[in-house]
Amino acid sequence: MKKEILIILGWIVVVGCSSNNINAVYEPIYLEVEQPANFPEISYNLDNNPVTEAGFELGKSLFYEGKLSANDAIPCAFCHEQAFAFTHHGHTVSHGVNGGIGTRNAQPIQNLAYQTEFMWDGAASHLDLQPVIPITSELEMGETISNVIAKLQTDSYYQSQFTKAFEDGEINSENLLKALSQFMVMMVSSNSTYDKYIRNEDNVTLTDIELDGLATFNNKCATCHATDLFTDHSYRNNGLSINPSLNDEGRYAVFENPDDLYKFKVPSLRNVAVSGPYMHDGRFSTLEAVLTFYDSGMTDNGNVDAVFSREDGTLGITLFDYEKESIVAFLNTLTDEEFLTDERFSEY
Repeated sequence: MKKEILIILGWIVVVGCSSNNINAVYEPIYLEVEQPANFPEISYNLDNNPVTEAGFELGKSLFYEGKLSANDAIPCAFCHEQAFAFTHHGHTVSHGVNGGIGTRNAQPIQNLAYQTEFMWDGAASHLDLQPVIPITSELEMGETISNVIAKLQTDSYYQSQFTKAFEDGEINSENLLKALSQFMVMMVSSNSTYDKYIRNEDNVTLTDIELDGLATFNNKCATCHATDLFTDHSYRNNGLSINPSLNDEGRYAVFENPDDLYKFKVPSLRNVAVSGPYMHDGRFSTLEAVLTFYDSGMTDNGNVDAVFSREDGTLGITLFDYEKESIVAFLNTLTDEEFLTDERFSEY
């Protein structure tokens, strides 16, 4: 079962240590994580892992570091490209070491500080644990945490950077994961056209079709894609036909609760126009195809969420052609170009 991933924190923090680089000094300069006015409160415990300038830069280096993988060539950024909201653009599912093909679509990395569970099935119950899953997956990065630590310990750059980033200066699993979290919690996407409209900034307005799309979205989509994070963080079975080559059982594989069969986490829709393909297995290449599916393509796989039940007994969300067109127009207002081009998160 996958549920053991939820308890790895007990052992992971004891793996590896390093000798300090005597030329580096720990002098923390604290950074503030953005709290947009239209967002809920941050969920990540910043008191336990405050973001510092050195910690953020270390996390950024690690995010783009191939040494986190078995062949030293597959960094986190391989499946998470900034221009596409840190997704694996054009790939239905993630790719990895030695040509390995994963089973799920790479999720965006944005606004993770506002979440408490991660991955399509919620297998990681803390942001500090999330990177362990792709690092140790045989199909993705194919490495062990102990091997990653050993490689970093021999690197003079990381010897210096860990000393600058953490008071104990140790290159160990706890500091590795905390540095990655410091990088990720700073990745706040909140400056789309929609955000500026909602916050009455820069005299931004929406067009008639975008406003119509917003109204339809609020009426027919916002139950699941709630708040200005555009997710209620729940797990739902949305009536996808079962892919026989994968038979991905979703959250059921974590806890083996029959009620969780084929349930996946409701994704945020921020930057959705640039983060395709869509669904946990990337089966839909366009937003239009997604809306057509919800209108007329859902199937009864035995555990479909009640929110999709129509009064006539069929499954789906009734959407007329103009409603689909206007919803797509609205979803395009969720693209945050400032985030997609922010040099703080770029490799170079």
